[in-house]
Amino acid sequence: MSKGATFTARILRESEWFVAFSPEFPEGNGQGLTEEEAVESLRESILLLLEDRREDAKASLGSGEKLIPLVLA
Repeated sequence: MSKGATFTARILRESEWFVAFSPEFPEGNGQGLTEEEAVESLRESILLLLEDRREDAKASLGSGEKLIPLVLA
């Protein structure tokens, strides 16, 4: 069974908030009142980025091109 891709989260505390960033997705970030909330928020941010990039890729397909799933294990 494949494990899937794993990314890195960098977490810091700013006052009462935890903020999470990923070096692999610099435009994504998350925040929460707990580390767990910040990480979940970051996870959702990364998923939205991937979905948006996938839609951009679909929109830019040329004649004879197609997208296929790529699993990172």
